[in-house]
Parts: sequence; structure tokens; C-alpha cells
Amino acid sequence: MIGVFDSGHGGLTIFRALTVRFPQHSWMYYGDHANAPYGSRPGGEVVALTQTAVAKLFMAGCKLVILGCNTATAVAGKQLQTAWLPQVNAQRPGHRVLGIIAPTVEAVTQTPWHVKEPVFPQKYNTDTVALFATQVTVNSGVYEAEIAKRCPQVQVLKLACPKLVPLIEAGAPQAELAHAVQEYVQALLATTPKAPEWAILGCTHYPLVAHHFRAALPPSTRLLDQPLAVANALEDYFTRHPEVGGGSHAGLVQYFTSGDTVEVSRVAELFLDTPVRFGRL
Repeated sequence: MIGVFDSGHGGLTIFRALTVRFPQHSWMYYGDHANAPYGSRPGGEVVALTQTAVAKLFMAGCKLVILGCNTATAVAGKQLQTAWLPQVNAQRPGHRVLGIIAPTVEAVTQTPWHVKEPVFPQKYNTDTVALFATQVTVNSGVYEAEIAKRCPQVQVLKLACPKLVPLIEAGAPQAELAHAVQEYVQALLATTPKAPEWAILGCTHYPLVAHHFRAALPPSTRLLDQPLAVANALEDYFTRHPEVGGGSHAGLVQYFTSGDTVEVSRVAELFLDTPVRFGRL
């Protein structure tokens, strides 16, 4: 069983890509909707809530948990992997936690995650990368720090987009969503004399408005598909770790929440284009 965690609904864009790509595995989604959103919470709270949620997925039978949330990955991912996970595995071995920022950075820098120093030709890369994300992800500085390790001359321009998640979850009209995206894109473009070579949608809600970002950004700007990048990276991970996943319930897909199951199921249909039923975990 493989778990995907997000503070709310956004991780469903990652979950959908993974369940489609890897139907031979069994999957469990858990959204901490009762405590969402994480994007404006203090870092300590994000770490504590993420650890609690991952522990629930471990107890439910998941050996691998993917943090399908940029905020949780940025703020809590490294701490969980280095400080908490060894304690878990000391009692019950075999548990793993992966984030979604590493695959995104790999894709935008064209550099494997294990490469921590710039190599040719990446060290001469002078691209500009636009990052649209939640306030906490922007404040964490993780994207520019990890990109700088591999491409030190790349400039990362970042902008928090606080209106987008509430609008998306409210099922706002496309015209209203397009207007909000246009405002954010124009605000970021006003800070740079040239069109960004790349744009990262650093919140897992944003793939639902990717077409509006595409329309608002210059044609030359490449829009990174984060769910695709995560799926590609996980395929490589499965190749290197064939012992992960599988099990006796291949193809099983389950959805759980800490919130109101009826309301969460209703909003989830906006993300999945099909009705699903959430349970409590």
C-alpha cells in the first residue's frame, strides 16, 4: 500500500497522476481537511500535523508515503526524513517518506537529485524560473535553495497566490479564476525584464488552473507539469526499489479525510472529474 498525503484536496492532482500511471499498486489518499489549509500556518504546526498524518498512513498499512503537498514537503519533509523516520523504523522497519519538491527541481534543472554541486552545462544556466505557490512555500526558500545547488546562476522569482486555493475549492467560475491568475502572473512579470524560461506551479491545487497560467504567461515560458514530474520520478524510484508497493490488493484505491466526509467528497469531484467517497481515518 502506498499513501499520498495532503493538507486538503490539492494532493488529489498528484494522486490521480500516480494511480493512473501505476495501477498495479494499491493506493490510499489522506487529506487533513479538518486542519486545512497549511499554507498560512506556522512552520512548527505544519511539521506536527504532517507527522501525525503520515503516522496514520503508516498505521493503516502504507510502507511508502508521498507528501503530495508542496507546503508539507517544504516545511516538514526533511525533518520527518532525518529526525522522525529513523525512530519509526527502529520500531517497525521499512517505512519511507518522499516529497514532491525533489522531482520538480530535478525536472526544472535537468539534474538528478543526488547531484548536489553544479555540473556542466547546468552551472552556466542563466534561466529565470517563476514560482507561484502558497505563502509558506514561498517563505521556506526551499525551491531557490535546491535549484541554486544545481544551477547557481538561475534566478528564481516567487509569488504567493493566496486567492487561488479558496477560489478553486469554491468552484469559482472560469472567468474569475482566469482573472485571478492573470493578476498574479502580471505582478510577477513586472519584476523581471525578460520572460521566464520556466514556470513552476508550486501548489498542487494549481494544475486545475494550469490552462489559465498557460494563457497568461508568455508563449516562450515552459510550464512545468508537477504531477507528471512526480510520476516520472516515482517510476524511476520503483525501478530502483522493486520491493516497494505491490501487495495482495493491487489496484485498490481508497480515500480518507480528517474532515467532513460528505463535503470533502463533493469538492473532490472538482479535482477528479468523477464521484469518490471519502472515509474517516
